[in-house]
Amino acid sequence: MKIAAITLDLDDTLWPIAPVMERADQALQDWLAANCPDVAQALPIAAMRALRDEVFATHPHLGHDFTEMRLICLRRALNPHGYGEREVAQAFEAFYAARNRVELYPEAGDALERLARRAPLVSLSNGNACLDRVGLAHLFRAQITARSFGSAKPDAAIFHAACALAGSAPEQTLHVGDHPEQDVLGALGAGLHAAWLDREGTGWRHGGQPPRTFSCLRELAEFVEGLG
Repeated sequence: MKIAAITLDLDDTLWPIAPVMERADQALQDWLAANCPDVAQALPIAAMRALRDEVFATHPHLGHDFTEMRLICLRRALNPHGYGEREVAQAFEAFYAARNRVELYPEAGDALERLARRAPLVSLSNGNACLDRVGLAHLFRAQITARSFGSAKPDAAIFHAACALAGSAPEQTLHVGDHPEQDVLGALGAGLHAAWLDREGTGWRHGGQPPRTFSCLRELAEFVEGLG
């Protein structure tokens, strides 16, 4: 097995996403309370999440673009109260800044540095995190998101685009992620190698030969270093 590059998922691979979104929703609510109190009163966090889910359900063609759907949600929330694009942009920035304040899994920082010494890294995410804001961009050759590319994992095309950014052929690229379908089966279907992060120890239940499985990124780094 020869690995010339590594592509990495972000959410729930480098950091847990649930607490990030909790903080981002609270940051948005705090901004609304300070700047658009009528909206904050009409749409507390639970109601804003329900509006978000409605927007997601009614815009399936934007399933790859969480940023655009969030903006639609904010327009739906703010416009009826007389607010315009300025407030929409400011509200989004309050949300997005918090969305990029992540806490890495304990082993992730060291593991990423070890991996980056072995092969070029490219982030490959269906989410909208920004590595520049997160503070990890210096470890990656490039980053690609479903929004920037125009389609989401498990579409083979986005994997091939990530390989092109890394300068590697699919058969010499290892993709790492937590999601069985989007990351593992998507990568294998695109001709890449795949490594599954099974932090909860659930075991492979998705048919076929179980993929290379790791409980954390430290184990992955040890595996890659062992390849020579």
